[in-house]
Amino acid sequence: MNPAGAELLSIAAMLAQEGGVIAEKRRAEGVSVAASKSSEEDIVTLADREVETHIKNRLAELRPHDGFFGEEGARGSSESGLTWVIDPIDGTVDYLYGIAFYGVSVAVVEGDADPLTWTAVAGAVMNPILDELFTATAGGGAWLGSQRLQVNMDVPTNLALVGTGFSYSSDVRAVQADVLTRLLPQVRDIRRLGSCSVDLCSVAAGRMDAFFERELSPWDHAAGALIVREAGGHVAGFNGKAASKEMLIAANPSLFSALHDILLP
Repeated sequence: MNPAGAELLSIAAMLAQEGGVIAEKRRAEGVSVAASKSSEEDIVTLADREVETHIKNRLAELRPHDGFFGEEGARGSSESGLTWVIDPIDGTVDYLYGIAFYGVSVAVVEGDADPLTWTAVAGAVMNPILDELFTATAGGGAWLGSQRLQVNMDVPTNLALVGTGFSYSSDVRAVQADVLTRLLPQVRDIRRLGSCSVDLCSVAAGRMDAFFERELSPWDHAAGALIVREAGGHVAGFNGKAASKEMLIAANPSLFSALHDILLP
């Protein structure tokens, strides 16, 4: 790992851990819903905003020339060519209900906060309830603590455990339900756990064989997609496009191809 990448990874890991401490503390005190976003079901908590503000302020001290792009609306332009892409609590509904499957996702990318054009440099995802920190740098491998990660290889489609997520739009959910009726008979089973970043880390760690979802935002997968790639997985959208709002599929290369063909409209 080059020194610049090591420094950026160190910062990403530190901020993900600090954000996790805040989120866990606020969860123990009781969650307050601050607002709804895309729909009544799509919420933001006061803790989401507090974690994002904390990370933004810390980066202003540590990396004042870098850009910032956070889920809860914080923005800052980049002078350095690097942009930090932050999901302060990925899996807010899990967080609200006390389900131990949410994460703080911190990634730094070269370029703007656009998954179609950026190059991910380093990323960290912290699950504070399980006390698990997933990290990766471009070319430096993916890690859970000190354990190097490797996606499950040579998994036939019919034995694949596949994760997914659903939109908050009822119209999109109806389409996603149709996709599941086509996919479910062809795989081992489906999991819907509620946090894209942690789902992707689960693929990297071999806890699931694949993950797919549409309607994702850049902060959902900025860190997690890098972690999967550095664990030997393939992450992309349809027909060779980069993963984006249209579709993200993550799996080992052979399983990716099989799922891609099943999921393709």
